[in-house]
Amino acid sequence: MKITKGRLAAIIILFVIVADQAMKIWVKTHFFLGEDLRIASWFHLYFIENNGMAFGMEIGSKLLLTLFRIIAVAALGWYIVKIKDREDVKRGFIVCLALILAGAAGNIIDCVLYGVLFNNPLPPQVAEFLPAAGGYGTLLHGLVVDMLYFPLFSFNWPDWMPIVGGEHFLFFQPVFNIADAAITVGILTLIIFFSKFPPIKSTEAAEIEK
Repeated sequence: MKITKGRLAAIIILFVIVADQAMKIWVKTHFFLGEDLRIASWFHLYFIENNGMAFGMEIGSKLLLTLFRIIAVAALGWYIVKIKDREDVKRGFIVCLALILAGAAGNIIDCVLYGVLFNNPLPPQVAEFLPAAGGYGTLLHGLVVDMLYFPLFSFNWPDWMPIVGGEHFLFFQPVFNIADAAITVGILTLIIFFSKFPPIKSTEAAEIEK
C-alpha cells in the first residue's frame, strides 16, 4: 500500500519531534549543564542550552523569536496541507518541508515549555522534571537544549598565513540537536534539488478569500 504524501509528511513530523524531544529530555535530566561525554574522538554528547536559533545563534528578542517560530510553523503546515495532494508536487519536496516543520516545531517546544517544566541547577546537579520549586523561567521563555557535537578534525594554521596564522582551527564547532539537523537537511535538499516552491493555484487562493 502506497503511503500518500500527506501521510508521509505526518509520519516524518511525528518521528522527528518524538526523537528530538526524547533526546533532549534524556540529556536534560541526566547531564549537568556543560557536561561532555566523549563517544568517539569525532563525536561527543555535550550538553549546552541556547537562547536563539539553530546552532546557538542569537538574533533579537527571545519572545519575538518564539512567536515568529510559531507563526512560521503554522504557515508552513498550512502550505503543506494545501499542496500535498497535487500531482505536480513531488514527494521529495513534501519530505523537505516536513523536515523543516518538524525541526522548527521541536525547538518551539523547548522555547514554549521547558522554562516551566524544568529547573536549571548549578553543576554537577542535573535538572528535574516538574520541580517542586517551579521551573527556571516562564512560558515562551525556555532555552533550547543542544547536545550533538562533532569535532571532526583540527589543525594549526601555518604562521605565514595572514590573519589566521598560528591559530588553532577546529571543524566542526557548533553544538546542535536533532531538530536543527532536520531543518538543515530539509533546507539544503530544497536548495540543491528543488528550484522553487510550487505556487498556490488560483482555486486555492479563492478558497482563502472566502
